Amino acid sequence: MEIKFFCPHWGSAHLDFNHFLKQVKQAGYDGVEMSLPNDEKERKRILYLIKEHDLFLIAQHWETTTTNFDEHQIEYRRRLVNLATTNPLFINSQTGKDHFSFDQNARLIKIAAEVSGEFGIKIIHETHRGKFSFAAHITADYLKRLPDLRLTLDVSHWCNVAESFLEDQQEAVHLALSRTDHIHARVGFPEGPQIPDPRVPEWEEAVQIHLGWWKKVVDQKIGEGQSLFTISPEFGPFPYMTALPFTRQPITNQWEVNVSMKNRLKAFFESNKK
Repeated sequence: MEIKFFCPHWGSAHLDFNHFLKQVKQAGYDGVEMSLPNDEKERKRILYLIKEHDLFLIAQHWETTTTNFDEHQIEYRRRLVNLATTNPLFINSQTGKDHFSFDQNARLIKIAAEVSGEFGIKIIHETHRGKFSFAAHITADYLKRLPDLRLTLDVSHWCNVAESFLEDQQEAVHLALSRTDHIHARVGFPEGPQIPDPRVPEWEEAVQIHLGWWKKVVDQKIGEGQSLFTISPEFGPFPYMTALPFTRQPITNQWEVNVSMKNRLKAFFESNKK
C-alpha cells in the first residue's frame, strides 16, 4: 500500500502561496491539506498553482462556527459545496459543535453525505475538540448509531480531553481506528493536544503511543487490500506550539517538526511493511 503525505497550510498562510508550494514539493510531500476561499478567482488561482506543482489536494473545512443551528447548517452546506466543486481527493470536515444535540450533529453529518453524493466527493469527519467528535466515548456513540460515518483520526485531541492516553477507553479507541480513512499525525498528551517537540527523548513515550494507534490503522488498510492511504503531519503554530514567555517566540520550528514527523513516519511504515 502506498502512503501519501500531505502538508498542512495551517501555520504557513503568511507565506506567498507559490513559495509555500515550492517548499512543500522540495520537502517531499505529495500534496497539501487546506481550506479554500469562497472567492472564485482566488480559488481558481490556488487550484492552478497546486496543479502546476504536481501536488494533490485534501480540502479542509473548519470555518463553520455559528452557534445558531439553523444558520449553522445553511453555512455548513454552503462551505462544503464550495470545497466539493474543486474536485479534491476528499474533504476533511471539522463538523458540528460539542454542545449541539446528537440529532443536530447527525443532521450535519447527513448534510455532508448529501453533498458527497451530489458531487461524488468523499467527506470524512475529523476528531476534534469543540466538535461532535470531541471525545472518544462520545464519538463511539456516533459511530455505533451512524454506520456510514468515517473519520479523520486526530487522537491528540482525545488525550487532552480525557487527560490520559485513553488506557481506560480502549474499546472506543479501537472502534474509531476501524473507521479511520485519514490521519492527522500530531502527538498529544494528557495536558494538551500537542507535545512541544516529538524529536526530543522526554516525549518519546507519547510518540510511541501514537505510533501504535497509527500503525493499527495502516495495518487494517493493508489487510483490506487498500492501495492508497493519506497522512498529514499536523503540528501547529502558537498557541498549539509552546512559546517563550513575553515574546511569543516558538520554542521550536513548526515546519521542521512536521517535515521530521513525515520523514519519521515514512521510515517507520517502510520498516514495518508486512
